Amino acid sequence: MAKISLTTDAVIFFEAFEGLQVLLIQRKNEPFQGKWALPGGFLEENEQLEEGCKRELEEETGLKVEQLQQIGVYDAINRDPRGRTISVAFATKLKKEQQIKANDDAADVKWKLVNQLEELAFDHEQIIKDALKVFHIKQ
Repeated sequence: MAKISLTTDAVIFFEAFEGLQVLLIQRKNEPFQGKWALPGGFLEENEQLEEGCKRELEEETGLKVEQLQQIGVYDAINRDPRGRTISVAFATKLKKEQQIKANDDAADVKWKLVNQLEELAFDHEQIIKDALKVFHIKQ
């Protein structure tokens, strides 16, 4: 039987003067090394999904959030070249910009304009689009 991994991804929005921003990390490791992606990672055995998402977000960006809203489950068969991986995505919209700092397996971290995103790793572009719908944000 094939091993199935469970991950979480965090979509963090912030409304800046220039427009809606989303928090992205630049991946330090393969797969998609050097590509921009949502903060996230593998769930640990002893944590619930939202807790794991908050942990990964803080580890990679230094950002702590109080609440996240689940926005979807992403289970495309080949979404991760490392093997069968199902991700549960969470999102929130911050009231003001927060300090961020790349750490852990993030080479860099930045607020990027949602309407000017380049190609992202995995299926993260779709996850961001779904989060926009959940928050009723038109782009």
